[in-house]
Amino acid sequence: MANSGTRFQFPNSQGETLSGRLELPAGTPRAFAIFAHCFTCSKNVHAASRISRALSQRGIAVLRFDFTGLGNSEGDFANTNFSSNVEDLLAAATALQQQYRAPSLLIGHSLGGAAVLAAARRIPHVTAVATIGAPSEPAHVVGLFRDQVPQIEADGLARVRLGGHEFTVTRQFLQDVTETSLQQEVAGLRKALMVFHSPVDNVVGIDNARAIYQAAKHPKSFVSLDKADHLLTDRRDAAFVADTLCAWVSRYIADDSDSDAGTRAPAPEEGRVVLRELGPLYTLGIAAGQHSLTADEPQSLGGQDAGPTPYDLLLSALGACTAITLRMYANRKQWPLESVTARLRHEKIHARDCETCESDDGTVDRMQIDLELTGELSEEQRARLLEIAHRCPVHRTLTGEKSIQVQLTPS
Repeated sequence: MANSGTRFQFPNSQGETLSGRLELPAGTPRAFAIFAHCFTCSKNVHAASRISRALSQRGIAVLRFDFTGLGNSEGDFANTNFSSNVEDLLAAATALQQQYRAPSLLIGHSLGGAAVLAAARRIPHVTAVATIGAPSEPAHVVGLFRDQVPQIEADGLARVRLGGHEFTVTRQFLQDVTETSLQQEVAGLRKALMVFHSPVDNVVGIDNARAIYQAAKHPKSFVSLDKADHLLTDRRDAAFVADTLCAWVSRYIADDSDSDAGTRAPAPEEGRVVLRELGPLYTLGIAAGQHSLTADEPQSLGGQDAGPTPYDLLLSALGACTAITLRMYANRKQWPLESVTARLRHEKIHARDCETCESDDGTVDRMQIDLELTGELSEEQRARLLEIAHRCPVHRTLTGEKSIQVQLTPS
């Protein structure tokens, strides 16, 4: 999958360059976070990319990066271990603070979850930590290649196959993960903790979540990711994690969106919309007042399908205005309108096939709205509401005389 976000590179403790992506909201970030990916994964694994994008749409900037020797980062994976992953996290936090703002939230998936638990106490500005399918001890990963352990111990290293790729695992890696214990780190965390875990996770069992939760002090929370797999390959599971995480973390992070420190773009005033590219392709961050959303093109047109298309947004504006106008009118008349459902579609048709168009040459844009009105409405009331549907402000804007001005502003 193609990635998005702003390119973000920084050195690890050995001076090697690590590659990251910073997902920035369209407006001023409420806070900054770091996402640590799963063992031998990359920053573009589904869970990391989808959750990071979803959080950025809700105002939280998220840095996701490749650990040393993985993805686009420099270094040799064979020379890394769990402790070096923790050092990479510390380096990421330092770089984020120097270039933008210190992170206040750490998110870790699988072994990345264990890494953020180990790193959190060493990053002073972090106030909240979230783990997703995390093992309670780093040594859990040894079970992924247990058949090669005798060879690693005897020869000092072995090639193991994980996630469809081969990696060199060394004896020092085994020693590091088996000698590292998280219990003391979790018990002394002194930061808000959220534990996400699936009861059907067949890679990292649910007992790991119980061990982490029991070791931690309050405030702590647990959310069951019912029916989700370990990698959260269903985008609905990733969206659920992002939604829940945003609601939870708002209690523990300072909202810096009104601060001048580290701002990238001012939040637009009411009635104005600001759009900014979020990546090298077509993904756009949109700030409308205090609200953030994303626009994109479908994968069939070279996009990433990270949000509605421009025409989808146009139809949404027309449909929303129509439904709101009908609701206002029915409420004022005290008519028994229970609900409004609008289904819209856009297509280009030949002008000669358009009965209401003045032109008979070329093509024209046709937008169709199918309205479903529920309630004990009379036929006269329904007919009147259909008339009113043509009078919503967006409808009038689209069908009336328009003036669109495009100009360049100083960079």
